[in-house]
Amino acid sequence: MDRRIHLREIATAALERVDPYHMVRRCLRIEDGQLRVTTERSDHLIPLPNFSRLLVLGAGKAAAPMAQAVEEILGDRIDTGLIVIKPGHGLVLRRIRSIEGGHPVPDERSMAAAAEVVALADEADEKTLVINLVSGGGSALLSSPIESSTHPITLAEIQAATRVLLACGATIQEINCIRKHLLCLSGGRLAERLFPGTSLSLILSDVVGDDVQIIASGPTAPDATTYAQACAIVENLDIESELPASIVGLLHAGRHGEIPETPKPGTPPFARVINVLVGTNLFALEAARRSAEGLGYHATVLTSRLVGEAREVAKVLAAIAKDVAAFDLACAKPACLLAGGETTVTLRGSGRGGRNQEMALAYLLEMAGDPQGLGRTSFLSFSTDGEDGPTEAAGAFADADLTKRAHEGALSIPDYLRENDSNGFFMAVDGLLVTGPTNTNVCDIQVVLIP
Repeated sequence: MDRRIHLREIATAALERVDPYHMVRRCLRIEDGQLRVTTERSDHLIPLPNFSRLLVLGAGKAAAPMAQAVEEILGDRIDTGLIVIKPGHGLVLRRIRSIEGGHPVPDERSMAAAAEVVALADEADEKTLVINLVSGGGSALLSSPIESSTHPITLAEIQAATRVLLACGATIQEINCIRKHLLCLSGGRLAERLFPGTSLSLILSDVVGDDVQIIASGPTAPDATTYAQACAIVENLDIESELPASIVGLLHAGRHGEIPETPKPGTPPFARVINVLVGTNLFALEAARRSAEGLGYHATVLTSRLVGEAREVAKVLAAIAKDVAAFDLACAKPACLLAGGETTVTLRGSGRGGRNQEMALAYLLEMAGDPQGLGRTSFLSFSTDGEDGPTEAAGAFADADLTKRAHEGALSIPDYLRENDSNGFFMAVDGLLVTGPTNTNVCDIQVVLIP
């Protein structure tokens, strides 16, 4: 059988596990008057009779399908709800209202959405159960500046700061550390607003390592970062002169104790918060492993935390595959090696592509140099959101057939790699994986098959 068919089946299994609608339907259910949320790593029971009001809130790219599943499970038990979504990402809902916000830069809709969420959150009391639906993009979609009489900041200044942070090469951890100290619902401040209500947050992770403080800027997670750390990030990135003066002033005021810190671990609001990771890169990898085993492979998950330059990571995966092919090291043959995370690409040329296509092209180059060993393997790297860089592809394959097509077409793999034109190469040899938007995002996945 064409191993590319197996690669597609394994990728499909991974995506199905983290599909937002099916993910919530799978993990959330009512048992004997209790709300049960169960994943591969956790199990929680919440007695529904303890509450007289049920509120659903949400923000993020996956909020609509997650809300649709919650409505089907809880039905008329939901008193009211509000989710904030990207434009065009809405679904028909009966009891939960949808409004749009700006992304990746917040806009007036994001600010208005935050105001509505604040109003609903402030109504929560001890008899209120709040289900929060959290996914990537929530920071921008639900953005309103913190209130400070001494150091006021505006939406326009938040927008300017966001553009600077997105353009300067800052990590998501660095960006969200700063966001948490500028926005009124980030860094645990939503949980603070909801207290003394009880919060159950169902979280889809788009962050390597799955730190709930970082995902969507951690609206219901205690924040261990500080204004001092936010200031240090600004200084280390050397962007202070590019940021609005009011933003810099507010961060410095917070560092000096003039503005209250974000709520910290151990403070009262978090005694009534349950944060559950219902979709992660690791969960997707484990589903892929089960699929591979069903196809007859000995499968192993290497890691869910791959970071670094995509072409260098390809060399590491190729080296591991060589050892498996030669010595059954790490996994017996036929083998399936699985990895996940989120790599980066340093642009050197003027081509088009994404980190997954670049990794596949770099792996293909390694295959071309070892046709008798590595050349017998098959490889796939793809983004779980279906969008790899500014292209319509989710990722790309690497196998012997593609090296043959490259040779026959006189296509130089090193030249395409030098120009960062992985998309151009894989279009020419028909090696792209195209899924379309998947409405989920748990970073990227790599699959290696070794016969």
